[in-house]
Amino acid sequence: MSDSNRNSKKHIKLYIPGPTEVRPEILDAQTEWMVGHRMPECVDLIGRIQPKLQKVFFTNRRVLISASSGTGFWEGAVRNCADQKVLNCVNGAFSDRWREVTEANGKDNEVLEVAWGQPILPEMVAERLANGGFNAVTVVHNETSAGVENPIKEIAQVIRNAPGGDDIIIMVDTVSGLSGAPLDFDGWDLDIALTSSQKAFALPAGLAFCAVSERAMEKAKTVKNRGYYFDFITLDKYMAKNQTPATPAVSLLFALDRQLDDMMAEGMEARFARHMAMRDMTIKWATNHGFELLAPEGYRSPTVTCVSNNLGIDVPALNKFLRERGMILSNGYGSRLKNVTFRIAHMGDMVPADMEELFSNVDDFLAQ
Repeated sequence: MSDSNRNSKKHIKLYIPGPTEVRPEILDAQTEWMVGHRMPECVDLIGRIQPKLQKVFFTNRRVLISASSGTGFWEGAVRNCADQKVLNCVNGAFSDRWREVTEANGKDNEVLEVAWGQPILPEMVAERLANGGFNAVTVVHNETSAGVENPIKEIAQVIRNAPGGDDIIIMVDTVSGLSGAPLDFDGWDLDIALTSSQKAFALPAGLAFCAVSERAMEKAKTVKNRGYYFDFITLDKYMAKNQTPATPAVSLLFALDRQLDDMMAEGMEARFARHMAMRDMTIKWATNHGFELLAPEGYRSPTVTCVSNNLGIDVPALNKFLRERGMILSNGYGSRLKNVTFRIAHMGDMVPADMEELFSNVDDFLAQ
């Protein structure tokens, strides 16, 4: 879209936890001339992308790329690597949906569920695994619906110490976490970590990325009926040649390449620090106004804050007011949290000045 066409439409600045705000230069990167996905230009493009993605995941493993949402890799994970019993850890709407995907694919499972907004604690996982019989665990790194960051490093440690823990496949959804909150794939000995382009990557929607350990790849080779589109073995075979089995979203790959360059220039530690600073600003603003937070201290997400609507404000009216000023935040997600909470995203390429702009406008609404 040309600048003139883009500017002719009212811009609604997105303070929602996905899709997130995308900078004009990233949007413009999609307008590169189209290339065929088997042409050397596309091979070179993926070849440039791959080592930068590895730095974001903190891994030496190849990162799989799919033209899909992260939801696709939920299905890929359970179809490729679960053939006994899965422990689904649930503390919000998206971890519960991964549980649903597990069951929809006919996998035997048990559910460890806590109140939405509370964290999954390592000792809870250890207790459920103590009797053995599990070969996979699903857990969400950053539960978008509730603004909770689960302690993945510590959870992974107790899984490895559980009966048969060396063979348990640790599956992590880091859709709204990765690149905004630290996740060390290799250092934490994870097996699957999946994410999407439209959250903390601050890219248009339509791409998903997944790091897969050697343990998980070897497991996948023994599992029948892995499916077709998300077959890890096939995806990895093509990715070794800097290709994808099916046609990728080429325009989005150009945008990803540009965004990864900018992320590398900022540095991952600086990026994490910026997200934490914006989170702390958001928490301070909310508590200073008398709002409570859904997530307990110590487990509050670096990328999205879920604010309890204990003051009883009209969240749809707030968003109508904000829309008139060219911005929007997010209502609570799902029947359990809608209107009783609202969510403020501080992820991707947002900076503290953006948060101050939002808070000033919400203050104007509250003062009415």
